Amino acid sequence: MRNARVFLAVLLAPVFSQAAELRANDYGAKGDGTTLNTAAIQKALDAASANGDTVVLSPGIYLTGALFLRSGAHLHLDAGVELHAIQEQSAYPIMPTRVAGVEMNWPAALINIYEQSNVKITGQGVIDGDGKFWWDKYWRLRQEYDGKGLRWAADYDSQRVRLLQVFKSDHVELQGLNLRRSGFWTVHICYSKNVTVDGITIRNNIGGRGPSTDGIGVDSSSDVLIQNADIENNDDAIVMKAGRDSDGLRVNRPTENVIVRDITVRDGAAGITFGSETSGSIRHVEAYRIHVLAPTPIGVLFKSASTRGGTVEDVSIHDIDMQGGRIAFSVAFNWNPSYSYAKIPQDMTGPDYWTVLAAEVPHDKGIPHLRNVRISNFKATGVQEAFSVASYADSPLQNVTFQNLEIQALRAGQIANADNWKFENTHIQTADGSQLALKESRGITGLPSK
Repeated sequence: MRNARVFLAVLLAPVFSQAAELRANDYGAKGDGTTLNTAAIQKALDAASANGDTVVLSPGIYLTGALFLRSGAHLHLDAGVELHAIQEQSAYPIMPTRVAGVEMNWPAALINIYEQSNVKITGQGVIDGDGKFWWDKYWRLRQEYDGKGLRWAADYDSQRVRLLQVFKSDHVELQGLNLRRSGFWTVHICYSKNVTVDGITIRNNIGGRGPSTDGIGVDSSSDVLIQNADIENNDDAIVMKAGRDSDGLRVNRPTENVIVRDITVRDGAAGITFGSETSGSIRHVEAYRIHVLAPTPIGVLFKSASTRGGTVEDVSIHDIDMQGGRIAFSVAFNWNPSYSYAKIPQDMTGPDYWTVLAAEVPHDKGIPHLRNVRISNFKATGVQEAFSVASYADSPLQNVTFQNLEIQALRAGQIANADNWKFENTHIQTADGSQLALKESRGITGLPSK
Protein backbone atom coordinates (compact mmCIF):
# COMPACT_ATOMS: atom_id res chain seq x y z
CA MET A 1 0.00 0.00 0.00
CA ARG A 2 1.30 3.39 -0.96
CA ASN A 3 1.96 5.76 1.93
CA ALA A 4 0.06 9.00 1.35
CA ARG A 5 2.64 10.86 3.41
CA VAL A 6 5.10 10.87 0.52
CA PHE A 7 3.56 14.03 -0.90
CA LEU A 8 4.35 15.99 2.26
CA ALA A 9 7.90 16.36 1.03
CA VAL A 10 6.61 18.58 -1.76
CA LEU A 11 3.64 20.17 0.01
CA LEU A 12 4.73 23.80 0.02
CA ALA A 13 3.23 26.69 1.92
CA PRO A 14 2.29 29.84 0.01
CA VAL A 15 5.32 32.01 -0.70
CA PHE A 16 5.19 35.72 0.16
CA SER A 17 7.74 38.50 -0.09
CA GLN A 18 8.43 40.98 2.72
CA ALA A 19 4.79 41.82 3.19
CA ALA A 20 3.35 45.10 4.35
CA GLU A 21 0.26 45.23 6.55
CA LEU A 22 -2.81 46.86 5.06
CA ARG A 23 -5.66 47.72 7.42
CA ALA A 24 -9.02 47.33 5.70
CA ASN A 25 -10.40 50.05 7.96
CA ASP A 26 -8.19 52.51 6.07
CA TYR A 27 -10.11 51.52 2.95
CA GLY A 28 -13.46 52.32 4.58
CA ALA A 29 -14.33 49.09 6.43
CA LYS A 30 -16.31 49.60 9.64
CA GLY A 31 -16.75 46.89 12.26
CA ASP A 32 -19.97 48.27 13.67
CA GLY A 33 -22.18 45.30 12.81
CA THR A 34 -24.41 47.37 10.51
CA THR A 35 -22.26 48.80 7.70
CA LEU A 36 -21.97 46.76 4.50
CA ASN A 37 -18.21 46.31 4.00
CA THR A 38 -17.94 44.18 0.85
CA ALA A 39 -16.46 46.90 -1.38
CA ALA A 40 -14.07 48.25 1.26
CA ILE A 41 -12.63 44.89 2.24
CA GLN A 42 -12.39 43.80 -1.39
CA LYS A 43 -10.45 46.96 -2.22
CA ALA A 44 -7.94 46.16 0.53
CA LEU A 45 -7.63 42.54 -0.65
CA ASP A 46 -6.99 43.62 -4.23
CA ALA A 47 -4.31 46.06 -3.08
CA ALA A 48 -2.66 43.31 -1.02
CA SER A 49 -2.54 40.96 -3.97
CA ALA A 50 -0.38 43.33 -5.99
CA ASN A 51 2.55 43.13 -3.55
CA GLY A 52 1.89 40.04 -1.45
CA ASP A 53 0.70 42.12 1.48
CA THR A 54 -1.40 41.14 4.50
CA VAL A 55 -4.88 42.53 5.12
CA VAL A 56 -5.93 42.99 8.74
CA LEU A 57 -8.95 44.54 10.43
CA SER A 58 -9.54 46.25 13.75
CA PRO A 59 -11.69 44.28 16.21
CA GLY A 60 -15.38 44.39 15.38
CA ILE A 61 -18.20 42.73 13.42
CA TYR A 62 -18.00 43.31 9.67
CA LEU A 63 -21.01 42.58 7.48
CA THR A 64 -20.02 41.50 3.99
CA GLY A 65 -21.07 39.68 0.86
CA ALA A 66 -18.81 37.53 -1.27
CA LEU A 67 -15.08 38.34 -1.04
CA PHE A 68 -12.37 37.17 -3.45
CA LEU A 69 -8.70 36.69 -2.54
CA ARG A 70 -6.35 37.06 -5.52
CA SER A 71 -2.93 35.48 -5.89
CA GLY A 72 -0.44 36.76 -3.35
CA ALA A 73 -3.02 38.00 -0.85
CA HIS A 74 -2.93 37.15 2.85
CA LEU A 75 -5.99 37.81 4.98
CA HIS A 76 -5.30 37.72 8.72
CA LEU A 77 -8.19 37.84 11.18
CA ASP A 78 -7.14 38.48 14.74
CA ALA A 79 -9.23 37.36 17.70
CA GLY A 80 -12.02 39.87 18.08
CA VAL A 81 -12.52 40.24 14.33
CA GLU A 82 -15.69 38.71 12.89
CA LEU A 83 -16.78 38.60 9.25
CA HIS A 84 -20.55 38.00 9.01
CA ALA A 85 -22.34 37.04 5.80
CA ILE A 86 -25.19 39.30 4.83
CA GLN A 87 -28.46 37.50 4.21
CA GLU A 88 -29.02 38.66 0.68
CA GLN A 89 -28.76 36.28 -2.28
CA SER A 90 -27.67 39.02 -4.71
CA ALA A 91 -24.51 39.62 -2.63
CA TYR A 92 -23.10 36.33 -3.93
CA PRO A 93 -22.60 36.45 -7.71
CA ILE A 94 -23.43 33.40 -9.77
CA MET A 95 -20.32 31.76 -11.21
CA PRO A 96 -19.14 28.42 -12.61
CA THR A 97 -18.21 25.89 -9.94
CA ARG A 98 -19.01 22.35 -8.85
CA VAL A 99 -21.74 21.59 -6.35
CA ALA A 100 -22.40 18.15 -4.85
CA GLY A 101 -20.48 16.49 -7.66
CA VAL A 102 -21.97 18.36 -10.65
CA GLU A 103 -20.52 21.32 -12.56
CA MET A 104 -22.97 24.21 -12.70
CA ASN A 105 -23.40 27.91 -12.11
CA TRP A 106 -23.90 28.64 -8.43
CA PRO A 107 -23.63 31.51 -5.95
CA ALA A 108 -20.12 32.40 -4.85
CA ALA A 109 -19.08 31.50 -1.33
CA LEU A 110 -18.66 34.11 1.37
CA ILE A 111 -14.86 33.76 1.03
CA ASN A 112 -13.50 32.69 -2.36
CA ILE A 113 -10.05 31.61 -3.54
CA TYR A 114 -11.00 31.10 -7.17
CA GLU A 115 -8.39 30.19 -9.79
CA GLN A 116 -5.52 31.67 -7.76
CA SER A 117 -2.08 30.73 -6.35
CA ASN A 118 -0.24 31.59 -3.13
CA VAL A 119 -3.07 32.64 -0.86
CA LYS A 120 -3.33 32.51 2.94
CA ILE A 121 -6.13 33.08 5.42
CA THR A 122 -4.98 32.93 9.04
CA GLY A 123 -5.79 34.02 12.56
CA GLN A 124 -8.15 33.28 15.42
CA GLY A 125 -10.96 35.47 14.12
CA VAL A 126 -14.46 34.34 13.14
CA ILE A 127 -16.05 33.82 9.74
CA ASP A 128 -19.80 33.48 10.31
CA GLY A 129 -22.22 32.48 7.57
CA ASP A 130 -25.32 33.41 9.60
CA GLY A 131 -26.72 30.35 7.88
CA LYS A 132 -30.28 30.12 9.16
CA PHE A 133 -31.44 32.28 6.26
CA TRP A 134 -30.30 29.57 3.83
CA TRP A 135 -31.27 26.65 6.08
CA ASP A 136 -34.85 27.89 6.20
CA LYS A 137 -34.85 28.41 2.46
CA TYR A 138 -33.79 24.80 1.96
CA TRP A 139 -36.42 23.36 4.30
CA ARG A 140 -39.17 25.36 2.60
CA LEU A 141 -38.07 23.89 -0.73
CA ARG A 142 -37.95 20.38 0.73
CA GLN A 143 -41.54 20.71 1.91
CA GLU A 144 -42.54 21.44 -1.67
CA TYR A 145 -40.20 18.97 -3.40
CA ASP A 146 -40.49 15.82 -1.29
CA GLY A 147 -44.11 15.22 -2.24
CA LYS A 148 -43.26 15.64 -5.92
CA GLY A 149 -40.46 13.07 -6.00
CA LEU A 150 -37.81 15.78 -6.21
CA ARG A 151 -35.82 15.13 -3.06
CA TRP A 152 -32.73 14.65 -5.26
CA ALA A 153 -33.07 18.18 -6.72
CA ALA A 154 -33.51 20.17 -3.51
CA ASP A 155 -29.82 20.55 -2.64
CA TYR A 156 -29.11 21.90 -6.12
CA ASP A 157 -32.14 24.15 -6.55
CA SER A 158 -31.88 25.85 -3.15
CA GLN A 159 -28.57 27.55 -4.09
CA ARG A 160 -27.27 27.96 -0.57
CA VAL A 161 -24.06 29.89 0.05
CA ARG A 162 -20.91 28.02 1.09
CA LEU A 163 -18.65 29.61 3.66
CA LEU A 164 -15.22 29.19 2.05
CA GLN A 165 -14.43 27.95 -1.45
CA VAL A 166 -11.00 26.97 -2.81
CA PHE A 167 -11.54 26.35 -6.53
CA LYS A 168 -8.94 25.55 -9.19
CA SER A 169 -6.24 26.99 -6.96
CA ASP A 170 -2.88 25.91 -5.58
CA HIS A 171 -0.53 26.70 -2.70
CA VAL A 172 -3.30 27.69 -0.33
CA GLU A 173 -3.16 27.76 3.46
CA LEU A 174 -6.08 28.09 5.88
CA GLN A 175 -4.89 28.31 9.45
CA GLY A 176 -6.45 28.82 12.88
CA LEU A 177 -9.86 30.15 11.84
CA ASN A 178 -13.17 29.88 13.68
CA LEU A 179 -15.88 29.03 11.15
CA ARG A 180 -19.54 29.21 12.10
CA ARG A 181 -23.06 28.70 10.78
CA SER A 182 -22.30 27.98 7.14
CA GLY A 183 -25.30 28.22 4.84
CA PHE A 184 -24.14 25.06 3.04
CA TRP A 185 -20.72 23.36 2.90
CA THR A 186 -18.15 25.04 5.14
CA VAL A 187 -14.73 24.53 3.48
CA HIS A 188 -14.96 23.23 -0.10
CA ILE A 189 -11.63 22.39 -1.77
CA CYS A 190 -12.37 21.62 -5.43
CA TYR A 191 -10.08 21.03 -8.43
CA SER A 192 -7.17 22.31 -6.36
CA LYS A 193 -3.68 21.20 -5.38
CA ASN A 194 -1.25 21.79 -2.55
CA VAL A 195 -3.70 22.95 0.12
CA THR A 196 -3.16 22.97 3.89
CA VAL A 197 -6.00 23.32 6.40
CA ASP A 198 -4.59 23.60 9.92
CA GLY A 199 -6.16 24.38 13.29
CA ILE A 200 -9.67 25.10 12.02
CA THR A 201 -12.61 25.12 14.44
CA ILE A 202 -16.07 24.62 12.92
CA ARG A 203 -19.29 25.31 14.82
CA ASN A 204 -22.26 25.10 12.48
CA ASN A 205 -24.95 24.01 14.93
CA ILE A 206 -25.45 27.42 16.51
CA GLY A 207 -29.07 28.52 16.44
CA GLY A 208 -30.19 25.30 14.78
CA ARG A 209 -28.86 22.31 12.86
CA GLY A 210 -28.04 23.46 9.36
CA PRO A 211 -28.70 20.81 6.69
CA SER A 212 -25.74 19.62 4.61
CA THR A 213 -23.26 21.77 6.49
CA ASP A 214 -20.26 19.58 5.65
CA GLY A 215 -17.12 20.58 7.53
CA ILE A 216 -14.06 20.18 5.27
CA GLY A 217 -14.59 18.59 1.85
CA VAL A 218 -11.81 17.56 -0.53
CA ASP A 219 -13.36 17.35 -4.00
CA SER A 220 -11.32 16.05 -6.95
CA SER A 221 -8.21 17.65 -5.46
CA SER A 222 -4.72 16.43 -4.64
CA ASP A 223 -1.86 16.98 -2.21
CA VAL A 224 -4.05 18.15 0.68
CA LEU A 225 -3.17 18.20 4.38
CA ILE A 226 -5.94 18.60 6.98
CA GLN A 227 -4.86 18.65 10.60
CA ASN A 228 -5.78 19.89 14.09
CA ALA A 229 -9.46 20.45 13.34
CA ASP A 230 -12.30 20.58 15.86
CA ILE A 231 -15.66 20.11 14.16
CA GLU A 232 -19.32 20.31 15.11
CA ASN A 233 -21.78 20.32 12.23
CA ASN A 234 -24.77 18.46 10.82
CA ASP A 235 -23.30 16.40 8.00
CA ASP A 236 -19.95 14.96 6.94
CA ALA A 237 -17.18 16.37 9.11
CA ILE A 238 -14.16 15.47 6.95
CA VAL A 239 -15.11 14.07 3.56
CA MET A 240 -13.42 12.94 0.34
CA LYS A 241 -15.44 13.52 -2.85
CA ALA A 242 -14.82 13.09 -6.59
CA GLY A 243 -17.92 13.83 -8.64
CA ARG A 244 -21.42 12.48 -9.14
CA ASP A 245 -22.80 10.12 -11.77
CA SER A 246 -22.58 11.07 -15.47
CA ASP A 247 -20.99 14.46 -14.85
CA GLY A 248 -18.43 13.11 -12.40
CA LEU A 249 -17.56 10.30 -14.81
CA ARG A 250 -17.13 12.87 -17.60
CA VAL A 251 -14.75 15.01 -15.53
CA ASN A 252 -13.00 11.87 -14.24
CA ARG A 253 -10.72 13.67 -11.80
CA PRO A 254 -9.67 11.84 -8.61
CA THR A 255 -9.12 12.99 -5.09
CA GLU A 256 -5.67 11.71 -4.15
CA ASN A 257 -2.68 12.20 -1.88
CA VAL A 258 -4.56 13.41 1.19
CA ILE A 259 -3.54 13.26 4.84
CA VAL A 260 -6.04 13.86 7.63
CA ARG A 261 -4.75 13.84 11.20
CA ASP A 262 -5.47 15.04 14.72
CA ILE A 263 -9.19 15.67 14.29
CA THR A 264 -11.95 15.90 16.90
CA VAL A 265 -15.48 15.41 15.60
CA ARG A 266 -18.05 16.44 18.20
CA ASP A 267 -21.07 16.20 15.91
CA GLY A 268 -21.49 15.24 12.28
CA ALA A 269 -22.42 12.35 10.01
CA ALA A 270 -19.17 10.45 10.66
CA GLY A 271 -15.63 10.82 11.91
CA ILE A 272 -14.36 10.55 8.35
CA THR A 273 -16.36 9.95 5.17
CA PHE A 274 -15.53 8.79 1.65
CA GLY A 275 -18.26 9.68 -0.88
CA SER A 276 -20.99 9.60 -1.78
CA GLU A 277 -19.46 11.38 -4.80
CA THR A 278 -16.97 8.71 -5.92
CA SER A 279 -17.18 8.96 -9.73
CA GLY A 280 -13.64 10.24 -10.34
CA SER A 281 -12.17 7.83 -7.75
CA ILE A 282 -10.55 8.44 -4.36
CA ARG A 283 -7.09 7.06 -3.60
CA HIS A 284 -3.91 7.40 -1.56
CA VAL A 285 -5.55 8.73 1.61
CA GLU A 286 -4.23 8.36 5.15
CA ALA A 287 -6.27 9.41 8.18
CA TYR A 288 -5.19 9.03 11.78
CA ARG A 289 -5.64 10.25 15.34
CA ILE A 290 -9.34 10.96 14.88
CA HIS A 291 -11.57 11.30 17.96
CA VAL A 292 -15.26 10.70 17.27
CA LEU A 293 -17.69 11.76 19.98
CA ALA A 294 -21.43 11.27 20.42
CA PRO A 295 -23.84 12.21 18.96
CA THR A 296 -21.77 11.55 15.80
CA PRO A 297 -23.44 8.33 14.56
CA ILE A 298 -20.66 6.64 12.53
CA GLY A 299 -16.93 6.29 13.01
CA VAL A 300 -15.69 5.49 9.49
CA LEU A 301 -18.09 5.74 6.54
CA PHE A 302 -17.76 4.79 2.88
CA LYS A 303 -20.85 5.66 0.82
CA SER A 304 -21.77 5.64 -2.84
CA ALA A 305 -24.56 4.57 -5.19
CA SER A 306 -25.10 2.32 -8.21
CA THR A 307 -24.87 5.29 -10.60
CA ARG A 308 -21.70 6.85 -9.12
CA GLY A 309 -18.95 4.57 -10.34
CA GLY A 310 -15.33 5.19 -9.45
CA THR A 311 -12.99 3.31 -7.13
CA VAL A 312 -12.02 4.02 -3.54
CA GLU A 313 -8.60 2.45 -2.97
CA ASP A 314 -5.31 2.61 -1.13
CA VAL A 315 -6.75 4.02 2.09
CA SER A 316 -5.10 3.75 5.50
CA ILE A 317 -7.07 4.73 8.62
CA HIS A 318 -5.54 4.23 12.03
CA ASP A 319 -5.61 5.36 15.64
CA ILE A 320 -9.33 6.05 15.82
CA ASP A 321 -11.15 6.54 19.12
CA MET A 322 -14.96 6.52 19.03
CA GLN A 323 -17.21 7.16 22.04
CA GLY A 324 -20.89 6.44 21.59
CA GLY A 325 -22.77 6.51 18.30
CA ARG A 326 -24.64 4.14 16.05
CA ILE A 327 -22.12 2.26 13.87
CA ALA A 328 -18.35 1.93 14.18
CA PHE A 329 -17.58 0.97 10.55
CA SER A 330 -19.99 1.35 7.64
CA VAL A 331 -19.98 0.80 3.90
CA ALA A 332 -23.25 1.90 2.25
CA PHE A 333 -23.02 1.64 -1.53
CA ASN A 334 -26.76 2.12 -2.01
CA TRP A 335 -26.76 5.27 0.07
CA ASN A 336 -29.86 7.46 0.51
CA PRO A 337 -31.78 6.40 -2.64
CA SER A 338 -34.21 9.33 -2.62
CA TYR A 339 -31.22 11.66 -2.95
CA SER A 340 -28.85 9.46 -4.93
CA TYR A 341 -31.06 8.54 -7.87
CA ALA A 342 -32.45 11.43 -9.91
CA LYS A 343 -35.61 10.83 -11.91
CA ILE A 344 -37.52 13.69 -13.46
CA PRO A 345 -41.27 13.15 -13.05
CA GLN A 346 -43.36 13.01 -16.21
CA ASP A 347 -44.74 16.31 -17.45
CA MET A 348 -42.20 18.24 -15.38
CA THR A 349 -39.25 20.32 -16.54
CA GLY A 350 -36.45 22.01 -14.66
CA PRO A 351 -33.05 23.65 -15.15
CA ASP A 352 -30.53 22.08 -17.52
CA TYR A 353 -28.63 20.39 -14.72
CA TRP A 354 -31.69 18.28 -13.91
CA THR A 355 -31.09 16.53 -17.22
CA VAL A 356 -27.44 16.03 -16.28
CA LEU A 357 -28.38 14.62 -12.88
CA ALA A 358 -30.94 12.27 -14.40
CA ALA A 359 -28.72 11.08 -17.29
CA GLU A 360 -28.59 7.30 -17.48
CA VAL A 361 -25.30 5.73 -16.45
CA PRO A 362 -24.50 2.26 -17.88
CA HIS A 363 -24.41 -0.39 -15.19
CA ASP A 364 -20.75 -1.28 -15.70
CA LYS A 365 -19.72 2.36 -15.28
CA GLY A 366 -22.12 3.13 -12.44
CA ILE A 367 -21.17 0.40 -9.99
CA PRO A 368 -18.64 1.75 -7.43
CA HIS A 369 -15.66 -0.25 -6.19
CA LEU A 370 -13.66 -0.39 -2.98
CA ARG A 371 -10.34 -2.18 -2.50
CA ASN A 372 -7.08 -2.15 -0.57
CA VAL A 373 -8.20 -0.50 2.66
CA ARG A 374 -6.42 -0.90 5.98
CA ILE A 375 -7.97 -0.05 9.35
CA SER A 376 -5.84 -0.36 12.48
CA ASN A 377 -5.84 0.68 16.12
CA PHE A 378 -9.57 1.39 16.12
CA LYS A 379 -11.29 1.53 19.50
CA ALA A 380 -15.04 2.14 19.86
CA THR A 381 -17.12 2.05 23.03
CA GLY A 382 -20.84 2.42 23.61
CA VAL A 383 -21.90 2.01 19.96
CA GLN A 384 -25.08 0.29 18.85
CA GLU A 385 -23.56 -1.77 16.03
CA ALA A 386 -19.99 -2.69 15.18
CA PHE A 387 -20.34 -3.23 11.39
CA SER A 388 -22.90 -2.30 8.75
CA VAL A 389 -21.38 -3.19 5.40
CA ALA A 390 -22.96 -3.84 2.00
CA SER A 391 -22.03 -3.40 -1.66
CA TYR A 392 -23.21 -5.32 -4.73
CA ALA A 393 -22.78 -8.95 -5.77
CA ASP A 394 -20.86 -7.88 -8.89
CA SER A 395 -18.68 -5.39 -6.98
CA PRO A 396 -17.45 -7.06 -3.80
CA LEU A 397 -15.45 -4.98 -1.35
CA GLN A 398 -11.93 -6.30 -1.83
CA ASN A 399 -8.85 -6.63 0.32
CA VAL A 400 -9.79 -4.89 3.57
CA THR A 401 -7.60 -5.52 6.61
CA PHE A 402 -8.39 -4.79 10.24
CA GLN A 403 -5.67 -4.83 12.89
CA ASN A 404 -5.99 -4.11 16.61
CA LEU A 405 -9.72 -3.54 16.60
CA GLU A 406 -11.62 -3.23 19.88
CA ILE A 407 -15.35 -2.53 19.76
CA GLN A 408 -17.92 -2.58 22.53
CA ALA A 409 -21.37 -2.62 20.95
CA LEU A 410 -24.96 -3.63 21.52
CA ARG A 411 -24.73 -5.99 18.52
CA ALA A 412 -22.08 -7.11 16.06
CA GLY A 413 -23.88 -6.34 12.78
CA GLN A 414 -23.33 -7.65 9.27
CA ILE A 415 -20.79 -7.72 6.46
CA ALA A 416 -22.15 -8.37 2.96
CA ASN A 417 -20.45 -8.54 -0.44
CA ALA A 418 -16.91 -8.73 0.94
CA ASP A 419 -13.96 -10.51 -0.64
CA ASN A 420 -10.64 -11.26 1.07
CA TRP A 421 -11.10 -9.44 4.36
CA LYS A 422 -8.58 -10.11 7.11
CA PHE A 423 -8.99 -9.55 10.84
CA GLU A 424 -5.89 -9.56 13.03
CA ASN A 425 -6.01 -9.12 16.80
CA THR A 426 -9.59 -7.88 16.66
CA HIS A 427 -12.27 -8.10 19.35
CA ILE A 428 -15.97 -7.25 19.36
CA GLN A 429 -17.77 -7.37 22.69
CA THR A 430 -21.56 -7.36 22.22
CA ALA A 431 -24.28 -6.86 24.80
CA ASP A 432 -26.62 -9.28 22.99
CA GLY A 433 -23.94 -11.95 22.49
CA SER A 434 -24.11 -11.73 18.68
CA GLN A 435 -21.23 -12.28 16.28
CA LEU A 436 -20.62 -10.78 12.86
CA ALA A 437 -23.02 -12.12 10.25
CA LEU A 438 -21.55 -12.74 6.80
CA LYS A 439 -23.59 -12.59 3.62
CA GLU A 440 -22.42 -13.23 0.05
CA SER A 441 -18.80 -12.95 1.22
CA ARG A 442 -15.72 -15.11 0.81
CA GLY A 443 -12.14 -15.28 1.94
CA ILE A 444 -12.89 -13.77 5.36
CA THR A 445 -10.21 -14.78 7.85
CA GLY A 446 -9.58 -14.22 11.56
CA LEU A 447 -13.11 -13.14 12.43
CA PRO A 448 -13.20 -11.10 15.65
CA SER A 449 -13.40 -12.90 18.95
CA LYS A 450 -15.58 -11.77 21.82
